[in-house]
Amino acid sequence: MTVFAGQGDPRRSMDLLWGRPDAAPPDARTAARPGPRPGLSVEVIVDAAIAVADAEGMAALSMRAVGERLGRTAMALYTYVPGKAELVDLMYDRALAELPAAYEVSAGWRAALVAWAEDGWAFYLRHPWMLQVSQARPVLGPNEYGVLEALLGALAATGLDARGVRRAVATLSSVVRGAARTVAESRQAVRATGLTEAQWWHGRAGALPQVAPGFAERFPRVAGLDAEGAPDVPETAEADGGASYLEQAAREAFEGGLELVLDGIEAAIARTAARKG
Repeated sequence: MTVFAGQGDPRRSMDLLWGRPDAAPPDARTAARPGPRPGLSVEVIVDAAIAVADAEGMAALSMRAVGERLGRTAMALYTYVPGKAELVDLMYDRALAELPAAYEVSAGWRAALVAWAEDGWAFYLRHPWMLQVSQARPVLGPNEYGVLEALLGALAATGLDARGVRRAVATLSSVVRGAARTVAESRQAVRATGLTEAQWWHGRAGALPQVAPGFAERFPRVAGLDAEGAPDVPETAEADGGASYLEQAAREAFEGGLELVLDGIEAAIARTAARKG
């Protein structure tokens, strides 16, 4: 499923995202006065919502599910968060606070971008539901801007112009999210279908010799690529707790794709220097 951010009330969402003192409704502001500490807050609710999404995915997220996790009714949450649409915005931005605010460039821009990409890869595998939130409409929260600022800081060392930086940001983000999504979907497929990856491939690809005789002659480049460059993953890897074939292939695509992008940035730097020269 794909979730689009920014579907709730614009002003309420932005007030909550940016922590404006008047963001909370009157009941919540009253609860924040000196006295016994209330059991609920925006932060507590958002953390619980992230925990629900981490454990069960975005499809399981609802105000009721979050309330049950906190031992409250869904109605009790509406005092703090107007609804699910605003909650998704808050979850998305709050989760991004885990990522570094800056990257060290003393070892060069390339090392900084590798560190940024590795952090993103690990982050998305911790929170695969983040991959279901579309990038078409950003949340425009402080942590989302912080992540972008950190990436721009690493790219600043390249000397690329604004157009080149925008291209690099888009391509780097696509490489990281795309490879991580493959892993996330591979894991989800096992839970949804009850079949391991090895079982699925054995059932489908194992039938090809019978249903498609002459496959190698019909698709010689595909067959040649499989013969020469496909990862060799034992069928018992998943059963033994190892990464699946698809996960290993996704990791290889992540590392190889990142290297290609970094090489492209290096070539763009050289072209820019040549033009200036």
